[in-house]
Amino acid sequence: MKKLFFCAVLLLVGLHISAKENQVPAKPRVDNRVELMSIVFRLAGRAEYSSNELKQYVGKIEDHFGKYRNHELILYVKSVMNERGLGYDAVMSMAVNLDKNLFLRKDLAINSLDKRWGEECADKFTLLLRKFYVDADCEGFFKSNADFYKEVAKRFLPVYEQIDLNWYKSFYGNVSSEKFTIINAPANGQGNYGVSVNYKDGNKEASAIMGAWGTDSTGMPLFRIDDYFPTLLHEFNHSFINHINAKHSDLLKDCGEQLFSLVENEMRSQAYGNWLTMMNEALVRACVIKYMKDHDYADAAIQKETKSQIDRGFFWIGELVGELDKYSSQRDIYPSLESYVPRLAGEYKRYVAMGLEMENRRPKVASITEFSNGDKNVRPSIKTITINFDKPLSGKAYSIVYGQLGPAAFPKVLKIEYAPGNMSVVMSVELLPEKAYQFVLTGKGFKSPEGLAIKSYMVNFETGK
Repeated sequence: MKKLFFCAVLLLVGLHISAKENQVPAKPRVDNRVELMSIVFRLAGRAEYSSNELKQYVGKIEDHFGKYRNHELILYVKSVMNERGLGYDAVMSMAVNLDKNLFLRKDLAINSLDKRWGEECADKFTLLLRKFYVDADCEGFFKSNADFYKEVAKRFLPVYEQIDLNWYKSFYGNVSSEKFTIINAPANGQGNYGVSVNYKDGNKEASAIMGAWGTDSTGMPLFRIDDYFPTLLHEFNHSFINHINAKHSDLLKDCGEQLFSLVENEMRSQAYGNWLTMMNEALVRACVIKYMKDHDYADAAIQKETKSQIDRGFFWIGELVGELDKYSSQRDIYPSLESYVPRLAGEYKRYVAMGLEMENRRPKVASITEFSNGDKNVRPSIKTITINFDKPLSGKAYSIVYGQLGPAAFPKVLKIEYAPGNMSVVMSVELLPEKAYQFVLTGKGFKSPEGLAIKSYMVNFETGK
């Protein structure tokens, strides 16, 4: 393998459903159920399903479906999606758990569909979905785009050919009945998800749903291996990890909540809004690094990926990968990753202690010389904004970004430099009178000499006359 670094009934026959009995990895394909769900949530206004990367295809979606934004299905989705958290992977979970007639499959295990749906909501949604399929002539749309879908899947083949699916079966254990599918989702844009179908008989179908971002000169998706292969690895891991962590949430919750409190800002900035989502992401990312190690990636690539995850807030990623190495060396005792979870849960106590100790050593913003944060009458004539820290920084980089008010509230910065000793950063600025300003200092550039990043710190102030 190439070593790469990454960071309604008969009317519905057009829906492509894969059979679970074939364990040979099928080639990638576009699945109309996935496109349908993506389109529905685009019409309902979910941001993560409203991308415009594939402009030609999105144009076709808008031309065909735009007039159905007030369909009773879309209005129902709008009424429940925020309250129930129906977005991101919950949408794709519904897609793969539907049969070809848009009913939930009859042979599903009780935990197959994402729990955010709930039985009553899922029943009403699928009823309205079948009506929408007919009313909006979804079959006609899918048929008219069949050649496009075939071309998308064909273009993804070089990425598909890189992955070692046998590693997943070996590493996770007890997955001899596992089937792997790769679903191209052009309507998703940058959205990628790992979801699964769990059957009553114990079989499982793990799906990596791959969006499409970036196009060639003709407007067709361009799948660069360096961009897509690491994402494919990541999403397949989700198909296993999410269910394992959910099943053992009672063991993980206490430490998970404590860890989340330490990195909440970093996690929320990546749309990871609770401890369990964070734990899923951490273990998934550790498994990606473990895959790299087991496939003899260069040490520099592994270290770079590890550092990237630490910078995202997963400060315990190195230790977590170390635990996965221990698991791999004791497979006679632990036949599956799930069997190792009780031991892993014990290690999370150590990660919490690590995090608390790191907080004591992490540099923090101590003050602003020229005014207090939140001041509403700052003199517009001041020429500098001096940020003072409680500990020396490395002095190697800066990282100041827009806040929630956007670029219009960002001050005009003429120069930025560290003061001697690297405990202060001086921004030379030009300010306007009677204006609200906002900016955010981030840990991407502001770090201690040992590499501990500051927590994001938002500065707000208003100038007087």
